[in-house]
Amino acid sequence: MMQFTRLLIETRFAPPRIGAQHVARTELLNALAQVQQRALALITGSAGYGKTTLLAQWRQRCLQDHAKVAWLSLTSDDRGFADFCLVFLASLQKLGIAVELDRADAAPVDEAVSALLDALAQQTDELYLILDDYHHVEDPGAHRLVQRLLERCPSNLHLLIASRVAPPLSLGRLRVMDQVVEVESARLPFSSAETRSFLEGNLGAGKASADDTSLVHELTGGWPSCVQLIAIMLRNRPGARTRLRDLVWRSNDLQTWLSEEVIAALPPDLVALAETVSIFRRFNAPLAAFVTGNPAAAELLARMEQENLPLQHVELDQHVSWFRFHRLFAEFLTTRVERRGAAALAELHRRASHWFADNDLLAEAVRHANLAGDVALAARFIERAAPATWTLAYLAPALTLLERLPRETLFEHPRLTQLACIAIALTLRPASAEARLAQLGIDEKKADASLMRSLPLVRAVIALQRDDTQRTIDLLESHDPDTGGNPFLRYLRLSALTVAYAGAGRHADARKLLENEPIPEADRDNDMLLLAQSTHALSVLLEGDAREAAALASSLRARALHTSGVNSMCANVCSAFLADAQYELNRIDDARETLANRHGLLESSGVEVTVLASLCRARLDLLQEGAETALAFLRQQAARFRSLGYERPLALMLAEQVRIHVRHGNSAAAEALLQSLDALAKPHADSRGFLAEIPIATALAHARVDLGNDPARALLALEEARRRALAIGRGRLLTLVDLLAARALASLGRAGDAMASRSRAVQYGCRYGLVRTFLDEGTLARDELARLVQAQPLQGPALAFAQDLFSTWPPVAPVKSTAVPRQGAGARSGQTATLTQREIEILSLVAQAMSNKRIALALSITVETVKWNLRNIFAKLGVSRRYDAMVWARTQKLID
Repeated sequence: MMQFTRLLIETRFAPPRIGAQHVARTELLNALAQVQQRALALITGSAGYGKTTLLAQWRQRCLQDHAKVAWLSLTSDDRGFADFCLVFLASLQKLGIAVELDRADAAPVDEAVSALLDALAQQTDELYLILDDYHHVEDPGAHRLVQRLLERCPSNLHLLIASRVAPPLSLGRLRVMDQVVEVESARLPFSSAETRSFLEGNLGAGKASADDTSLVHELTGGWPSCVQLIAIMLRNRPGARTRLRDLVWRSNDLQTWLSEEVIAALPPDLVALAETVSIFRRFNAPLAAFVTGNPAAAELLARMEQENLPLQHVELDQHVSWFRFHRLFAEFLTTRVERRGAAALAELHRRASHWFADNDLLAEAVRHANLAGDVALAARFIERAAPATWTLAYLAPALTLLERLPRETLFEHPRLTQLACIAIALTLRPASAEARLAQLGIDEKKADASLMRSLPLVRAVIALQRDDTQRTIDLLESHDPDTGGNPFLRYLRLSALTVAYAGAGRHADARKLLENEPIPEADRDNDMLLLAQSTHALSVLLEGDAREAAALASSLRARALHTSGVNSMCANVCSAFLADAQYELNRIDDARETLANRHGLLESSGVEVTVLASLCRARLDLLQEGAETALAFLRQQAARFRSLGYERPLALMLAEQVRIHVRHGNSAAAEALLQSLDALAKPHADSRGFLAEIPIATALAHARVDLGNDPARALLALEEARRRALAIGRGRLLTLVDLLAARALASLGRAGDAMASRSRAVQYGCRYGLVRTFLDEGTLARDELARLVQAQPLQGPALAFAQDLFSTWPPVAPVKSTAVPRQGAGARSGQTATLTQREIEILSLVAQAMSNKRIALALSITVETVKWNLRNIFAKLGVSRRYDAMVWARTQKLID
């Protein structure tokens, strides 16, 4: 038996302890399970991607199945052959395999393998050997030992190897024989669901909002160690949430970890190259070689891939691969390159701008010329850009140059002037846009012809920002600019005209306009085309078809995320339309996730995009956080719209506040808002298109306030709302009007008219999937649906739809809780409480002593949704504890 000449630390043969709040990597564990029929499982990935934790979880699974498993944590002490053999054979002894060698350092590899195979032949059990941190092994003899063992591996031995780099093993034959399970770096990051689960486990259920979770996942890209560092920071500094984006990459812990764990062992020339290319949003080998002057740039980039640095493939064009660094790693490297000084950094940007320009990547050329502080160079690059290449990425640089260049210099560059005018029109501040255009002082007699042809389009876009639907249509129908060589302008016109048609209720014209527009295959991923196509989803939404809108917006959003990026304008716009449709379909968790961390939707997107996103966010807050949170957000948005001079968005925010106040019995607060709404509606008595929504919202607000006390007056307001909504084709508003009118008509004793009204509402809701339009009206909708379900004037799908909606509210049961209700609680003496089916399901799981997290997992909902339902239950029952709610439910025989 070989004599060990040094003490081996026992912890080398056991994995690090898994924290109690780890995330089970179920998908990856299922992939590793295939090693039971194979010789090798190989996991490769950069530092901090959870390789060790994954193997530790796999080891636990093996032990639970009573399998024989040994663990070996390799270190830098195991570089040499003898050192490796020593710990390798010691780990095999943990499996009951005793190997007799006189001297491990002198034994030939084949002799050592033969001895191992002889010992293994005595074993009949399935054996698993885990080698963690294999990248520390350097000696060729050690690699040959593992190679030979794998080639002659008995069927009951299975190796699992984790390494930061691909080990120098020849695995081609094993791959052909399907004897290798591989988990590569691209599969190791957390999914968004795993990030959420990790944060909830470490911070506590409900402590991280959907916005927090989305932002953490966006910042880290699911890099497990970075997620862990952020969780620790948030646990120790809860107030850091409001400054999370800035604090994360400035964290000393993160900087230290990246320095020590990721780049400490890298050669200086590779680190220097990585620092330089970190200033680019994407890079390739020719760019790196040009900017750094290093002819070995391609080899160093290949070495980065081999080292499994946090490097992502972006695109593979015909000739070269493009990469980008993981976001946090790029910011870490950028802070290091900034130490070279402002002049050196400007020179890097200047060289990069020339390379991008020479390769016809002019948007990036302009960006880096601006970063270099060379506005004249940036202006020349934009002037060189063929109109066929324009994208949304040109707009921000054009605005920057507009601020920096003298007016005379600007007019020396007609294409830049044209782009600047378009960028001004799209700033979402129409008054400012008109003023800035006036300041330019464009002389129509001397101006460039292409600029003059595009000015009607610019004015139409500004009119659309003012909700002036008819002026937009008049400008674009009467003046079709020559945009044949400029897809950007062509699709901008298509987008603006489609939105204007939709706003005017001309949905058939909007659909026809898009369907008849020929789209060359080369333009399929044009970002302005994506925006134009997204307006189809908007038109369908306004018409009232939530199902079709969800399908359209989902498909377009996926394309936008792929082609333009997660934070692009295209992704934001599609997300707003998708979230609105998801909410209407009662897909609450999906809507919350779609909107999560998209603050740009509420601040810098198109008017209709911002309106839809704001209303959806407020309604989600009302469901999941309560009335005060929703009202506070609506007041904030109202103040913002008032400051920008946006009348329709302001009116809609005020009307939504009225709805919430009325539903919660605060009639005084609701009536106080009517005066502001009346003032906004008065100038728009004859308005059409989008602006007609102001008097509609005002009429609906009055109807809500009057419905309980003066149904005749409420009915008059609803008839006015119906007339206007019909004129502009607002399907959801018509459904809502019919639902509210049914209550008014019933109160006036007009039973037949009331049934006809509620029937129309249900038929439209059934046809287009309008669920929240009913549910958001609470008990009013419940009572109207009850009358319809009882009388059954409808049959088929419409009746089934009404029955499904009505089943959301279970039979009313009297409250008999012995708990003392809180002041203002929903269940007072003599009142009854109504629990939804979901709330009853949650209480049944509460009775099983489940935590909020376990309830969420059992019902496939978020912890936030569980907490929201519990808050609703407490409010309805007038209790403050889970126990009291459970006792009441058992008393009512709702749960066992």
